[in-house]
Amino acid sequence: MTRLLALSGSLRAASFNTALARAARQHAPQGVQIEVATLHGIPLYDGDLEAKDGIPAAVLALKEKILASDGLLLVTPEYNSGVPGVFKNGIDWLSRADMKAVFLGLPVALLGASTGGFGTLSSQTAWLPTLKMLGVQLYSGASLTLARAHTAFDAQGELTDDRARGMLVTLLTGFDAFAQAHRR
Repeated sequence: MTRLLALSGSLRAASFNTALARAARQHAPQGVQIEVATLHGIPLYDGDLEAKDGIPAAVLALKEKILASDGLLLVTPEYNSGVPGVFKNGIDWLSRADMKAVFLGLPVALLGASTGGFGTLSSQTAWLPTLKMLGVQLYSGASLTLARAHTAFDAQGELTDDRARGMLVTLLTGFDAFAQAHRR
């Protein structure tokens, strides 16, 4: 069994990226278990807060979920052609929680959904320097930069676009093999 964590980079209740993470869980290949997580409860990074109170409980809980997984799906929105601040903030806090234990050698795949015409291409590209610095094993065998997400999901947040669903299954199948080959 391969255990993956799909981390949504959006806090919005009706987030297309959280819906995409749930679709990944629903359409996971045989032998793959996907847990969906969000960044709710993680405060803005503040070195004074860290010095005073240590790593916040929400960060430590997310760290444990990552450590218990065989790979991480970063389900990233795109804001103004870049990485959402809330998502980068969460990753920054996690790096403070023990960067090597959390990220070094961790199999990671990028995917995301946006209402724009280019999907999350710019956001996924913007993640590359950070992921390189963290020392993850980045999967590049398939991608999903879902454009016009508002047309790909129904009112209940179900992925209804057949092409997008096929691309998601292809990504998950390839990432499963990658995560098994690069298991820490």
